[in-house]
Amino acid sequence: MNTDINKTARLFTTGGSQAVRLPAEFRFEGSTEVLIRRDASSGDVVLSPVKDTSWAAFAALREKLAEELATEGLGEYLRNRQQPSDGPRDPFADWSESRKTDEDSA
Repeated sequence: MNTDINKTARLFTTGGSQAVRLPAEFRFEGSTEVLIRRDASSGDVVLSPVKDTSWAAFAALREKLAEELATEGLGEYLRNRQQPSDGPRDPFADWSESRKTDEDSA
């Protein structure tokens, strides 16, 4: 889908609501609902497809990503990398904090 297309859509009212008739190239495939939000800085109204947030969708995405990693050879890299096996690492092990004096901040 080319997102650089600027087109005009028709507005109409149905009952007490306003609706937008989208051109075919902006159609939301397979959706009966969309998320709507107003951008706080620009005031633009943004429509987004509702994402499937089920565990089944998560598992399918995980499998898809694993296949992509395998295709690019990254799965093998992750299996063969040299990772310490002595337990969790302390992220602050090499941390040192020097004290600032009044002279340092001047």
